[in-house]
Amino acid sequence: MAWNRPGGSTGNGGSGIGRILNSLPSLGGGSPLRWVGLVFALWLAFNCFVLIAEQQRGVVLRFGQFDRVMQPGPNFKLPWPVETVTKVNATQIKNYEASVPVLTRDENIVDVSINVQYKVADPKLYLFGTRNGDEVLKQAALSTVREQVGRSDLDTVLGAREQLAVSARERLQKSLEAYRTGLQVTELNLPDARPPQQVKPAFDDVNSAQQDQQRLISEARAYAAKIVPEARGQAARVRTVSEGYKTAEIARATGDAERFSLLVAQYKGAPDVTRKRLWLETVQDVLAKNRKVVGGDGRQLIYVPMTDAAKAMTPTQALLPDLVSPAVQATEQATEQNSARPARSGRPAGREEVVR
Repeated sequence: MAWNRPGGSTGNGGSGIGRILNSLPSLGGGSPLRWVGLVFALWLAFNCFVLIAEQQRGVVLRFGQFDRVMQPGPNFKLPWPVETVTKVNATQIKNYEASVPVLTRDENIVDVSINVQYKVADPKLYLFGTRNGDEVLKQAALSTVREQVGRSDLDTVLGAREQLAVSARERLQKSLEAYRTGLQVTELNLPDARPPQQVKPAFDDVNSAQQDQQRLISEARAYAAKIVPEARGQAARVRTVSEGYKTAEIARATGDAERFSLLVAQYKGAPDVTRKRLWLETVQDVLAKNRKVVGGDGRQLIYVPMTDAAKAMTPTQALLPDLVSPAVQATEQATEQNSARPARSGRPAGREEVVR
């Protein structure tokens, strides 16, 4: 061909592929070797350049032996067969689900559902630590769940599986590390646990009873949360009333004691006058609470209900002039005070009806 002949041209000044081929050194003086050299150069360039994606890790083997792990991005290696690269998806979350019958500690059979989510944590161990890391994880998960459920009773498996799932996850991770699988468990759940179909009605009754128990407990706690504050408030109110009553009684007793002390002092100064005054106050207090009143002539008078205007006047005020005080020998000062007191009528106004 004209473009492949020495000095030949296609009218474009020898550009393009012809220029590239002309720039290659002559290998053995034959043009086919020039193509072989070009192909070898391209193969060498592409074989030494490796692009690792963000979610991948590259495991490099040099003459079949582990050498290093390539991180995401462009990487270079020695050409094959010196070094080979195996890419491993290290960020993908894998999922394993299964349902397995398990015998509990109290000798009951229950079907437990298993859900395990895991990923590759160590690409080297995942490829060369064991023959098949995924299969090892499946078998280890079944064994771990059987172990944890076998140590628990039926009620725990049916109603409180959260703690079982946590302990099973920890146990499974330790098993995977011991087996050198390079896998990491991100989540392990026991979403469902149900008895076999042959005994399902009986277990449904048990579950209903447990739900009723929880409901009653919740109602009792709500009632306690309501009634306890009310009782505390009532107790605080009674305590406050008691404190007030205590303060009032102490004040009243203190006042009575001071009053008695003052009466003693007055009695020492004027015993007859003080005695008469005390007698009048006592009779006034007694008659105010009694419907029968003793008149001045010894007759017994009984009150008749009066009108509202008459009720405004107390019985003591109406009967004070008719009361007969005991005979006492008054002192000169008491005689002067009695003579200075104005005379009152024998019967107060406002007493319309009297029954003798």
